[in-house]
Amino acid sequence: MSTEWQVIDALEVPALAALFADDPGRVARYSVDVAGLHFDWSKTHLTADALAAFEALAKAQGLAAKREALFAGAPVNVTEGRAAEHGAERGEGSEEAVARAAQLHARMRALIEAIEAGALGPVRHILHIGIGGSALGPDLLVDALGRDDARYEVAIVSNIDGCALEEAFARFDPEATLVVVASKTFTTTETLLNATSALQWLREGGVGDPHGRVIALTAAPDRAVEWGVDETRVLPFAESVGGRYSLWSSIGFPAALALGWETFEELLDGAGEMDRHFQLAAFHENAPVLAAFADLFYTQVKRCATRAIFAYDERLRLLPSYLQQLEMESNGKGVTASGDRVTRPTAPITWGGVGTDAQHAVFQLLHQGTHLIPVEFVAVAEPGDALDEDHHRQLLLNCFAQGAALMQGRANPAEPARDYPGNRPSATILIDVLEPRTLGALIAFYEQRVFVNAVMLGINPFDQFGVELGKEMAKAAGAGGLDFDPSTTDLIARAFAPSLGDA
Repeated sequence: MSTEWQVIDALEVPALAALFADDPGRVARYSVDVAGLHFDWSKTHLTADALAAFEALAKAQGLAAKREALFAGAPVNVTEGRAAEHGAERGEGSEEAVARAAQLHARMRALIEAIEAGALGPVRHILHIGIGGSALGPDLLVDALGRDDARYEVAIVSNIDGCALEEAFARFDPEATLVVVASKTFTTTETLLNATSALQWLREGGVGDPHGRVIALTAAPDRAVEWGVDETRVLPFAESVGGRYSLWSSIGFPAALALGWETFEELLDGAGEMDRHFQLAAFHENAPVLAAFADLFYTQVKRCATRAIFAYDERLRLLPSYLQQLEMESNGKGVTASGDRVTRPTAPITWGGVGTDAQHAVFQLLHQGTHLIPVEFVAVAEPGDALDEDHHRQLLLNCFAQGAALMQGRANPAEPARDYPGNRPSATILIDVLEPRTLGALIAFYEQRVFVNAVMLGINPFDQFGVELGKEMAKAAGAGGLDFDPSTTDLIARAFAPSLGDA
């Protein structure tokens, strides 16, 4: 074990109430304002000693140099031997990568303008088919920003369950629907099966040339053309852009089309602003770094297995789901970047929900349960509705009060069931206004936070081999070429028996 980790493991931290009592400037010391977002980490157990210990570890792990390598386009994805150039999509990266991203954005914009001009016929509906990062990002963007002024009706379909497609088919007119197929490799089984079914639906709906209504978003344009999409309707993105980091590339096409190109550009601008903050701010004033230090305190010192995120804004209801993939697929690793087994916890389990609904579902455990779970609140100062202001006021007061209650607690020796232990950590992100710029900055903040956590733990956040084994086995099972354990063999037999009642 390194000396830096020994110091971190030995950290002794007072209760939160004591930290505030001893430091009148604590709120300012552990808060950061950038790109229209206010980050408040003061209700976590970070201290000057903890920051010093984590900064020493960051120096030992070469965080500054690895951050520079990330934006320089160096092969930071060591297991796959390539760069991670999602930053270039928003203007922060090597000159060559930024120029390539700008060229591909221009191609996407030209296609959007052609669609707006009627080049592909009438379009009222967009059926976007993808899975994982090819669906979660666009879904978040459209749901958060497109509730009032989306120019097209959008359905994002990811599940291979036919019920998901049928729901979209029931809503849409095939002759006015554009089908968008998003797959980095253009080999994703679920996506291609759904896309094939969508073509059949178009055909049965009277569309004479179904492939002529398809847009492909991929890093493998040749495969898309081979599948039947005309080259002029293939929007490539760089192989160095990972799927869960790809909403800034052509994967963001349905959002750019539905919301308008100006909205998409503002999203990129906000993310770029966060990238620059991440590159230039000192560690103790750096929002992604400060957040990662808190993450590491709870996973490494307190051995917290989960982290909960609650969006106190209906427009951000998909944020917890988006972050589940971003954080757990990136840092849910059991080996270091050099291939050695890790000896410490890596990513916590990310979960969450929407306030105030979650208060009446899971907050019992947060306040009085036996698990210590760091909580993150995300709220928006300006309301997104036109109702009387009491709705939004009550929403925000609930958000802030939950953080206060988790920290403060309430002793009740006479009634143990009503005793609240307190000293439970939370962080709050308060967004001035939910708009493309601030949403872009928020998502980029989470991306860079993931990167910092990975560097500190010595793991690679840019591969995801753990998703492959189950998919390979499913394909083999379909081809009848794999012997399973007795339980799985029995389940397959029961599910595909001529009559389940005979099982």
